[in-house]
Order: sequence, then C-alpha cells, then structure tokens
Amino acid sequence: MKASGNQTKIHYKGTKTDEDFIVFVDSEEDLKKWKGDKSIPLAQVVGLFKVFVTHKHGAQGTYDEASVGQLENEFGTKVDDEVIKVILEKGEAQHGSTQEKFGSKNDSMGTLSAH
Repeated sequence: MKASGNQTKIHYKGTKTDEDFIVFVDSEEDLKKWKGDKSIPLAQVVGLFKVFVTHKHGAQGTYDEASVGQLENEFGTKVDDEVIKVILEKGEAQHGSTQEKFGSKNDSMGTLSAH
C-alpha cells in the first residue's frame, strides 16, 4: 500500500450481516483495469490483503480487521482473496487523503529552535 497521498477505499455494505466492510486499493485506475481483465493479479490492485470492518459506521469510523466469523457469516468463506474479490466487484469506491506515513514527528526542531 502506498505510504501517503490519496488512497481509495472500497466500501461494501453487507447484505446478510448489515456490517460495513472496507478494502484499500492502490488506485482506482488499477481497480478498473482488474474489473475489465480478471487475469490481472490482485496484488497489482490491493496493497494490503486485509478486510476491515467499521462496526456499522459506514465507510467511516474505526477500522478493525474483520474476524473469521464476520467473513464467513457475510461471504460464506474466510478466504481473504475470495472476500476481497466480492468487495472489489460489488463495493463502492471512496476517496480520501492520508497523512504521511513517515512524516515529521517533531516539527518544532526540539533544541535547535532559536531562543
């Protein structure tokens, strides 16, 4: 997954469990290419092979990794690749920006600032 900048998350509203599932993709362009050509490896679309839930808070809220039970109840499988494919195909893309992953931790420059 890219360290910073714009990110695209795919939000899927569960139909069986009413839970909200999130998968992060590197770019919406890569997602569109994959949807048109399933021979493209998922690794070129999804940077992090994890499915997150927001505890029924839509695409917002705290992201926790989905449990095996949540995946099986909604998708009938616990296999991440299969679940991610469903979310990518049926989910809705949402854009946001992230803060720098490795950004400055001490902008005051500590003891280097003028006195």
